Amino acid sequence: MDFSQQVYQQNQTVWQESIHHPFIKKLSDGSMTLPTFRYYLIQDHYYLRDFARIHELAADASQDQAVKTLLQELANSLHDGEIATRKTFFRELGISQKDEVDTPIAPTTYAYTSHMYRTLTQAGAPAAIAGLLPCAWLYADVGASLQGVTSPVPIFQAWIDSYQSDDYTGPVAKQIKLTDQVARQTDATGRDAMAKAFSRSTYYERDFWQMALDHQDWQ
Repeated sequence: MDFSQQVYQQNQTVWQESIHHPFIKKLSDGSMTLPTFRYYLIQDHYYLRDFARIHELAADASQDQAVKTLLQELANSLHDGEIATRKTFFRELGISQKDEVDTPIAPTTYAYTSHMYRTLTQAGAPAAIAGLLPCAWLYADVGASLQGVTSPVPIFQAWIDSYQSDDYTGPVAKQIKLTDQVARQTDATGRDAMAKAFSRSTYYERDFWQMALDHQDWQ
């Protein structure tokens, strides 16, 4: 069994809690408030900025040219796809730079991004690559779980649609394949570090939804 399938199966309890989280239900049925969605988008903006940066840093740290190239390609895909889509949502909801400044990075966002940087610096590029995977893969699974569902709120439906498109799922498939390739090139200790990074990122993905519903702050 490929490494990606092993860790995917090992983390299904938390994974399914993410897919069926009240945050997703509220998006799909339209009951989420716009202030909550705005808060989520600002926190996700903080997260995606670091998420793309870690792709670039992992590419720099990798010794394999093919891995370097694909990581940089995935970083570019983020800038052209998900990050660009967020900018569109910001415009539609009137989220300004002042709104960003007035909404500091939340504890969960801070912890999640810190985990990824620490993974890269302490465990190396293979573990960082595994730690990057749950975000992309989980959102693709969320999109798949909502096939045939239409949210009554257009911007919520646009969010759902963005994770069902080939432009999104294609790079996710590449990222899964890349993670398996790196795992095959890594020793048992390295694969253990990869598995730990994947599990911790999966944990933070679930908590990110709850953070948004709670409008989490530092108080």
